[in-house]
Amino acid sequence: MLDDHFRARIALLRSERDFRLAVAGYCQGMIEPAQIVWPNHKLLNQIGRYVVSFMLIHNDYAWRHHGGPRPTLTVLQAMVGSSPRQTAGFVSALKAGRFVTAVADRGDGRVKCLQAAPALVTEIARSGRLFVAAMDAVTRRDPGRAGMLDGPDRLGELVRLSAAHVLRHGTLIAPFPRVLHFAGRDCGYPLLTALVGAHYAATVPGAPAAVSLSLRSLAERLDVSRAHVGNLLGEAETAGWIRIAGGHLTAFDPTLLAEFEVWAAGQMLFYDDLAAAILAEAPAAPVPVRASGRAGLACVPVDPGIPTGGTAP
Repeated sequence: MLDDHFRARIALLRSERDFRLAVAGYCQGMIEPAQIVWPNHKLLNQIGRYVVSFMLIHNDYAWRHHGGPRPTLTVLQAMVGSSPRQTAGFVSALKAGRFVTAVADRGDGRVKCLQAAPALVTEIARSGRLFVAAMDAVTRRDPGRAGMLDGPDRLGELVRLSAAHVLRHGTLIAPFPRVLHFAGRDCGYPLLTALVGAHYAATVPGAPAAVSLSLRSLAERLDVSRAHVGNLLGEAETAGWIRIAGGHLTAFDPTLLAEFEVWAAGQMLFYDDLAAAILAEAPAAPVPVRASGRAGLACVPVDPGIPTGGTAP
């Protein structure tokens, strides 16, 4: 979807005075702890597992609200890149964490439909909602769209529309190999946002303070081992992308920054278009919850069923 028109919109957005400040706010939000008692950063922040959750929510909301097929495990296994066994194992983990529940279909009790708990919807929609909030900041909207996306009903629709785009067109992440590299590792994408946020903290007036980049601090924040964080940072330093000393970022590759900013601008435009479509419709009906969860410029007109840009990692 990176056609000339969409690239022109990205370039225009990046030229806005408050663009980097808004992306700094996005980075801060992505590294914040979740309001659920589970190691969700590790569980959900790896692109393969993220996609399973992403498509599970799509299937659930498409079935309950848009006449889609029953959201069974078999249907989900046919949609994602992981093996059927890996998908089933991950869904079992989601059930154990009360992120997902299996509900008997009313027409056939032998068929189990996978329903996403509000906690899963909120976490998977986190990046999209924060990209909308970043657009709110750039455009200085009051009230902002992100605040009106609060709650699992509209957040679930945000995920559903984004996933519908992926199913039709593929994701926007492939042209961004270093973003994809981080997203493919456990907690790699939140770690990348912490690094970008640290760079902005040192270079953009008014940007949020950087989080500590010590191995201990990052490991505690992301619920992973210090060895894993050390490996990720070591790979990035060896590649010449970053340099860290004493828990502080001392160098950041400008080409990586540019790659991330183009990625972020595309995501901001994409999710803002989706938010505009969702909010233009009548208020969403409450989603029945059968299981409790522990636990962001001018827009192109959008068909609510056909998104126009890329999707989050």
